[in-house]
Amino acid sequence: MTHGRVVARFGAALIVRDGTGELHKAISPRNLVKQGPEHLRAPVCGDEVAFEHGIDKAVLTHLMPRRNCLVRPDHRGRPRAGVSNIDQVIIVVSTRPSPDWGLIDRYLVGAADLRAEAAIVINKIDLALEDTVASHVAETQALYAGLGYPVLPASTLTGSGIEAMRARLAGRTSLLVGQSGVGKSSLTRALDPSLEIRVGVLSALTGEGRHTTTHAHLYALPSGGDLIDSPGVRDFAPYAPDREALLEGFSEIAARLGHCRFHNCQHRAEPGCAVKEAVEAGEIAATRLRNFLALSTEMRNSA
Repeated sequence: MTHGRVVARFGAALIVRDGTGELHKAISPRNLVKQGPEHLRAPVCGDEVAFEHGIDKAVLTHLMPRRNCLVRPDHRGRPRAGVSNIDQVIIVVSTRPSPDWGLIDRYLVGAADLRAEAAIVINKIDLALEDTVASHVAETQALYAGLGYPVLPASTLTGSGIEAMRARLAGRTSLLVGQSGVGKSSLTRALDPSLEIRVGVLSALTGEGRHTTTHAHLYALPSGGDLIDSPGVRDFAPYAPDREALLEGFSEIAARLGHCRFHNCQHRAEPGCAVKEAVEAGEIAATRLRNFLALSTEMRNSA
């Protein structure tokens, strides 16, 4: 029996990496996992597994317990497991388009829901020449660094920040997320110049051709650590986050809860609201409260 990790899944077909780094085509028996929610039973990218070598394909024999699993709704709104065993979520924003704080906060709640660390990369820092852009970038960096999140400015054009990213990714399994246009692909190529060649190897192994890039895949980085790039989570948000995850994503607001005059304070216009008072005192950013209230409303409406 050999231990390995699922690096990609294409329908019923799997690609598994063993301890030496060699890739194997694999299949999974339908009854591999007999207990738990049905949508969590099938192996996904990031899973740690055990397998035996068959004639032309490896056969999975065990699915190891997951540390976490990103669950997203499918096209019918049903929960579906996406990727697993994530140590940290790398949130990529850029100077152009300028950082979207609402999206950043949504990602932070998603990371908290996974019980994973989070770091923010501000890409295209070389474009932050205009005063308004530079001011917004500095404000973003000050806000989230002040909340305890690592914030890494980077530029694939100048190479600035790439080594700091490599150090951050080393020894961890990282999920890369961010809206379209922020430069995730250029960052991954800067981190691993051989990535396109390895995508080609994966394509040849699976027979999926160019469609390989539409699936989640896990790559071992030359500098250490694994990187999961999944087009399906570029607008990633938790499927059904709990209240605890929401509060962890807004720790400075959570610290004030319970100190309002009214126990059922909604933190909007009520007198004696400790959260609103903290905003007025400059201790909480107004944008953070706005995003917290928006996500709270979403959670109530989806419950």
